[in-house]
Amino acid sequence: MAYLRPLMALGLSVMLTGCAMLAPAPPERQSNVCEIFREQPDWYDYARDSQEKWGTPIATQMAIIERESSFRSHVKPPRTRLLGFIPWTRPSSAYGYAQAQDPVWGEYEDDAGRLFARRTHMKHATDFIGWYNARTRRMTGVSLHNPEHLYLAYHEGQGGYRRGSWRGKPAVKRAARQVATTDSRYRRQLAACEAEFRCDGLLEIWPFCRSE
Repeated sequence: MAYLRPLMALGLSVMLTGCAMLAPAPPERQSNVCEIFREQPDWYDYARDSQEKWGTPIATQMAIIERESSFRSHVKPPRTRLLGFIPWTRPSSAYGYAQAQDPVWGEYEDDAGRLFARRTHMKHATDFIGWYNARTRRMTGVSLHNPEHLYLAYHEGQGGYRRGSWRGKPAVKRAARQVATTDSRYRRQLAACEAEFRCDGLLEIWPFCRSE
């Protein structure tokens, strides 16, 4: 049966490549959450489901994903370089839209009952962010309406956040402020266009349907 192994490996490679090709391309206008949802209306539904389940606002979820992956489904941290030019190991196991790392993703799967969740699917990425931020609020007291400090805990972990590990990291603090700025912009934009994406029924057509 050893002769079948190369064929099996090839088949797996083709399958994975096909999955990557089927993933949505990153939105062209990432500075405007209305345009993001117009390109990918399902993403609004996923983010809204996460908001209703865990409490993190839609704009905050999308601001974190924009910062972490720029809405690229299969992105990983770039490899380090051995001797300055040889591709080497990656600095972490972060992967997918939310850049969740292996250990915490495993905790999410167990705690949230998401055994078959995929980091490359927006539905699971938004749910993960909601779950993680709910845990941050429970463990640290950070409000779900404080995107800057939610991101600090997202980046450093709840334990690192409590220890203040971020205080000596200017780049992390700058990234958290950028998330807060993006969140604020997304909130303003969403307030003007959200009614479009709340038309879930087959007979509901914007602008004749209303926000709940």
